[in-house]
Amino acid sequence: MNMYPTIKFLFICSLLLVSTLTIKAQSQSNTQYMDNLTPYNSASSLTQPGGSVNTLVRKQWVGVTGSPSTYMINGYLPIESINATAGLMVRNDVLGVEHQTEVSAFFAKGIRLSEDQNLAVSLNVGLRGYTANYTEADAFDPTFRNNISETKPNFGFGVMFYTKDYYVGISVPQITLRTLGVASQDNVNFKNNYYLTAGYAADINEDFRLKFATLAAYTQSVPLIADVSSVVWIKNSFGVGLNYRTNNEIAGIFSVRYNKFQFGYSYQFGASGINIGGFSNATHELTLGLRFGKGSDDRDGSF
Repeated sequence: MNMYPTIKFLFICSLLLVSTLTIKAQSQSNTQYMDNLTPYNSASSLTQPGGSVNTLVRKQWVGVTGSPSTYMINGYLPIESINATAGLMVRNDVLGVEHQTEVSAFFAKGIRLSEDQNLAVSLNVGLRGYTANYTEADAFDPTFRNNISETKPNFGFGVMFYTKDYYVGISVPQITLRTLGVASQDNVNFKNNYYLTAGYAADINEDFRLKFATLAAYTQSVPLIADVSSVVWIKNSFGVGLNYRTNNEIAGIFSVRYNKFQFGYSYQFGASGINIGGFSNATHELTLGLRFGKGSDDRDGSF
């Protein structure tokens, strides 16, 4: 049975859904997700040959004290004998006096449906730790006299259908029994996240390659938010693109590949204005990735 027409129809529908959303909310997603989708759906680790290590530093609303910051490193190794991967992710989110740290390991297994159609599933387990040092805010105010520190187990899963040209995936990488942190009941950074991902890659000619991707994120009690990204690669060495987020934020994306390394930078800002009254709503994001192992030099077929 050829599943290609059905999957292609679902893929197009998902792109239309993501592209037409007009939601305003804050999301945990970063603007360069198309180059490192593993933190959002670890099943994506099977869409490229070889292994990978990626790092990210994201600084939001530069110049604002206590503004959100994210530090992340993740990587995986291929297990070629069973068409699988195994990996690890460490992430630290900071918002004012609040800190959330997550450490998780994952295992992903691929199933070949046909010559060009593949299905990947993944499971991840780990720990999520939350601390809030309220005494740093005001040591003399009795309201802030009690700090909070909690650690809870975390688990998740991901599913992805992919070919050499496109992919569609759904995932819930962070599931906990309850929200971490009493003071963060209304904060998106400390709740479960649900993701829908889709992407497409095609050669324009021998020198130019187009990559298009969307990422929709939903968090309990927060409206759905979506990203739409497009990057043009020149000779598989230089990438230039744009990202639009449905909370009315825009980002420019710049990437460079050298041997097995890839460096990326994005500058994101609110469309309503970059700097008002000394407040900058700009977000800077730096990424560094390394691919290794069999097939890691082949960039032509990668997303």
